Amino acid sequence: MNKKILEIMEFSRITELLENLTITEPAKKEAQELLPSTDYDKVKSRLDQTFALANLLRVKGQLPLTDFEDVKPSTKRLSVKANLNGQELGNLLLVLTLANEINMFLEDVDNVDLSAIDNLLDQLDVPDQLYRELKKSVDYDGTVLDTASSALARLRHDLRSNEEEIKNKMESYTKGNSSKYLSEGIVTIRDDRYVIPVKQEYRGKFGGVVHDQSASGQTLFIEPEAVLNLNNRQQNLLAQERQEIHRILRNLSDLAREDIEELNQIAEVLTQLDFLQAKAKLAKQMKATEPKLSQDHSVNLLKARHPLIDPEKIVPNDIRLGTDFDTMLITGPNTGGKTITLKTVGLLQLMAQSGLFIPAEEGSTVGIFNEIFADIGDEQSIEQSLSTFSSHINDIVAIMKNVDKNTLVLIDEIGAGTDPEEGASLAISILDFLRKKNAKIMVTTHYPELKLYGYNRPRTTNASMEFDLKTLSPTYNLQIGIPGHSNAFAIARRLGMREDVVKNAQSLIKDTDSDINKMIERLNAQTKAATTARQRLETSLDRAQKLEKKLQDALDWYNQRLQKQLDFAQERANEVVAKRRKKADKIIEELEKQRKNGAGIQENKLIDAKGELNSLERQAQNLANNKVLQREKRRHHVNVGDRVKVLSYGQTGTITKKLTEHEYEVQMGIIKVKVSDRDVEKIDGTTKKQKQPVRATSASLRRSNAHSELDLRGQRYDEAMTNLDRYIDSALLAGLSTVTIIHGIGTGAIRKGVWQYLRSSGHVKAFNYAPANEGGNGATIVQLK
Repeated sequence: MNKKILEIMEFSRITELLENLTITEPAKKEAQELLPSTDYDKVKSRLDQTFALANLLRVKGQLPLTDFEDVKPSTKRLSVKANLNGQELGNLLLVLTLANEINMFLEDVDNVDLSAIDNLLDQLDVPDQLYRELKKSVDYDGTVLDTASSALARLRHDLRSNEEEIKNKMESYTKGNSSKYLSEGIVTIRDDRYVIPVKQEYRGKFGGVVHDQSASGQTLFIEPEAVLNLNNRQQNLLAQERQEIHRILRNLSDLAREDIEELNQIAEVLTQLDFLQAKAKLAKQMKATEPKLSQDHSVNLLKARHPLIDPEKIVPNDIRLGTDFDTMLITGPNTGGKTITLKTVGLLQLMAQSGLFIPAEEGSTVGIFNEIFADIGDEQSIEQSLSTFSSHINDIVAIMKNVDKNTLVLIDEIGAGTDPEEGASLAISILDFLRKKNAKIMVTTHYPELKLYGYNRPRTTNASMEFDLKTLSPTYNLQIGIPGHSNAFAIARRLGMREDVVKNAQSLIKDTDSDINKMIERLNAQTKAATTARQRLETSLDRAQKLEKKLQDALDWYNQRLQKQLDFAQERANEVVAKRRKKADKIIEELEKQRKNGAGIQENKLIDAKGELNSLERQAQNLANNKVLQREKRRHHVNVGDRVKVLSYGQTGTITKKLTEHEYEVQMGIIKVKVSDRDVEKIDGTTKKQKQPVRATSASLRRSNAHSELDLRGQRYDEAMTNLDRYIDSALLAGLSTVTIIHGIGTGAIRKGVWQYLRSSGHVKAFNYAPANEGGNGATIVQLK
């Protein structure tokens, strides 16, 4: 990719934003050096990696990363047998610690697809022995710890004890009777030895060695004779400590030398993860989305926004190129947004080919171009000099030398800066040449001749930036298919120009120009009418969909209430039957007991028992007549070959197999489902001829009460899994291709169960979490086969 396009599109401002979102110095350097790729597979891989980190950032949060120094200088020194200092080893410890923390961070992430970065994560294999030794021996700032060796621990213990003894001895001078001989009651250090400030006249009071004196010569810094041996011992211990530290660092360096490749690899992976996370952060900051990649260099940007303009001020536009047309000519007023439109296309292309998400709506598509050329001048210029025209032509000449079918060409004010008639002819000729090279082309122009060019050439279209005549200002809306209209006369009238002057001016216009303006007026009117009609239809459709959802929700609520009432009635009936049966058994048991004991059964007791049995019989009869139980009885008494209605689907089918005592296989059209006997109702009048399964028509499937959303929140796990299984079958019967499962966040049990079921289902094509504005990780979007 040529460097000039990066400068024109201000790509460095994007990399600067990216750099500010990185954490580590190596990643900041990588952000500065980011360049677009022209390799389709590489761009696809980069975007997939950004998508994985964006999902991880949304679900789990930021990776546990902190800044570290580049390890390559250290590993290079190791490779030439040099030893590392404490700071370098501390940096290696930090790198290995971060790798371990990221591994632990990702252990319980089972609901985010990280396959795009699996090759990176597989390289975070920390050398255990090196990590343990570094952790025991050094701190992150390079300090060698007491635990590095038993010898160092002993030496430092002796140093502290000796130092304490020195301080106690010195304090006896500064706080005792000898303090009157001192200039100040302090202990200080000279030549790494503890000394006291003694007045000149008392230099012989303490003996010892004079190490320094004050500027005036009135104070001498003396190491008293009584602490000479202690100071000597302290220096000896310090020398031993330095020697032991040197030995420890040498051993650690030897150990690290065995893992040079692993250290470089881990540091590189951490850098990549930081860099990719910065891309994800930038996408979130810009409210950007992952672009699709086209194989034919076509571009289709939905509600595209220039990323360097205030989001509150920028007007999003739909921009497409390469599908119905390969060349777009944009006309419109100065400062109307033509140049920004070109820059938006160019910059979003560069971002996408660099693996960055783009500020456009989901579903936007970009191409993969080998080169993007642009000739874009100052959009505010009113008068252009000859030198500007020469520069403009030089740029176009350079473009023409390198253009081919894999090129995107963006030219601002093509042919401008010279005689209008000659400029228009030159612009047409340049466009003809570029089109023969099969390039994708977007140009802006003021020439009316090019408006006709947009109609007369195949795979070429006009576009314009809308202008509001009421406010006499541009709206910055791109209108594809309509050339810009000359507004000079309308503006003149609005500003108070005499009507006779305006009419005289209109009469002087060429007939061809007048015809073009009239054609543009008609196109504008037709477009506005079509836009108004489309908006009205979209509003009506939205209302109809909301009403349908309300009706479906109400129907679901009614069915749930009805089912609960039936279940309650069945439970009550079962309880009554059970109680009466128990009582009858007790009466019979009592009578049997009396008979066995040989006791005569008294007539009054026999009468009472008969009365109770008759009462039970009447109650049983009443239960038998209960409509709810009759319905339950009809449900339960079904056999293979019976025609039944499956209540949860609202469909009829034929029982083809008895699976268990209470479960059957029912064929509804081409679908076979497993249902319980409580979910079916036998259809009266079943005959043997009806045993053949009836194929469900698409119309009957469309009449199914299945809808595109299932809410499992608040349900028990087993209940939720059963409802999910039924719902997927129902959705398949209804011919739904995409459904939403709302499982909430909670403890995650139902969410995990849903994902496990979807992975094992042969009817599921793909699934992932819903977008953040549609439930995020509290809902799952499922695509059915």
